[in-house]
Amino acid sequence: MIGYNGPMTTNTENTLLPAYLAVGEDALKRGAVITRLKARLDKMGDMAFNSDEFDGEVAEGADIAGACNTMPFASPVRLVYVRNAEKLKKADAEQLVSYLASPSPTTVLALEAEKLAKNTRLYKAVAGVGAKAVIDCAPPKSWELPKQVRAMATGHGIVLTEGAASALVELVGENTVHLDNELKKIALAHNGGDPVAEREVRSLVARTSEVKPWDFTAAFAERNLPKCLSLLGKMEGTSPHVLIAMCTTRIRELICAQSMARRGNPRGVAAALKVPDWRVKNHGAWARNFTPTELRRALVASRDAEQAMKSGSDEDEVFYRWLVDTLNRGEVRR
Repeated sequence: MIGYNGPMTTNTENTLLPAYLAVGEDALKRGAVITRLKARLDKMGDMAFNSDEFDGEVAEGADIAGACNTMPFASPVRLVYVRNAEKLKKADAEQLVSYLASPSPTTVLALEAEKLAKNTRLYKAVAGVGAKAVIDCAPPKSWELPKQVRAMATGHGIVLTEGAASALVELVGENTVHLDNELKKIALAHNGGDPVAEREVRSLVARTSEVKPWDFTAAFAERNLPKCLSLLGKMEGTSPHVLIAMCTTRIRELICAQSMARRGNPRGVAAALKVPDWRVKNHGAWARNFTPTELRRALVASRDAEQAMKSGSDEDEVFYRWLVDTLNRGEVRR
């Protein structure tokens, strides 16, 4: 909860700090943090006369510090909000560092930044004013987004199926502001109380993001050839050389997963590959889509395909043939 140590309130559980930093790539979360802070201060006094906003890209530190040191009018508190704080010039950021050494007890300084390294003096200065001064607005992991999208949808009065939420992320990308805007449009267009299904999402939302290569390699590991071919047509910015290299890496990972399963240690894949557990949470299931022989053949074939691509053969055609041959070969062992 956002709080402040000063004369504005005596409730220690709801105290306000003299400064906050909302930092992270989740723009929707950053906006929500600033909106909640403004709403809270509005209840304490008229912010129309007691707030200033600055853009770190063009603002001067002396002006921001001066606004912070201004006494409030007919209110116990002022708000000074700085967006794009990471774009402050070094000298201007130093002005705020100096201010935060002895901040005004009647001002809340709110800094918003997409990225600000923890080792910068400004980050440390804000963190020094209180344990809850820095608010992490890191985006959710890509595999967590559909769940978050479904939660966001309820705020617009609609319910999305799992397939609909996944389709929306696929079409729009991972920017939560863009996802929220599309949810607003879907809510306006949706009739009735039934959940929004995937078909409705695809009929209402235009693709604005290119398919990520890791989405393709996930479909590859699922041994879903139709999905791979569909995604391939939406990946104009990714070369066949990159894709075959990523698929080859995935093949090696699946060979490792099969090896660990045979040793009776399926949970050892993350340690063997030296990656976090969440990176390999599906590898066990994916590995069962192929026999060991199929994976070894695919690995050898990928080497031959790469050599053909580098020797002047049509790289798109070579990759396509390798992909179809790899995913169609033999019977899938379940």
